[in-house]
Amino acid sequence: MSAPPTRFRTQVVGAALLDDAAAPTALLAAQRAYPEALRGLWEFPGGKQEPGEGPEQALVRECAEELGTAVELLEELTGPHPQGWPLTGTAAMRVWTAVAAAGAPVAGADHLAVRWLPLGDADAVLALPWIPADLPIVRALLDRLAG
Repeated sequence: MSAPPTRFRTQVVGAALLDDAAAPTALLAAQRAYPEALRGLWEFPGGKQEPGEGPEQALVRECAEELGTAVELLEELTGPHPQGWPLTGTAAMRVWTAVAAAGAPVAGADHLAVRWLPLGDADAVLALPWIPADLPIVRALLDRLAG
């Protein structure tokens, strides 16, 4: 396996949206609508950071666009690379825990559905068909919340 690039070309941001900042009991997962290869798989909502945007600003914008909700970012779930969690050879994702600040999250055009997953049942969360690149992030999040 080759070493990861020193800098990924595409910076992606994602939200581990929790139902409560102080005592979370549920995590929001979003089911991809496209591309066809990922259709039906589950992910953290988010998207690409645009030029001139900071990562937190990009994530707030993406959640508003994808979920129709304003979010309050809590803390970053630090990945193994300075740009976060490698997704592909050219993209990495930084992930923050967050809570909805205004409006209940709904599935927009990017997703088939959104679902709240019970954090008390890690096996059920891990059993969902996640996008493979998101699965290590899900595990790290569950470990952090359990600790």
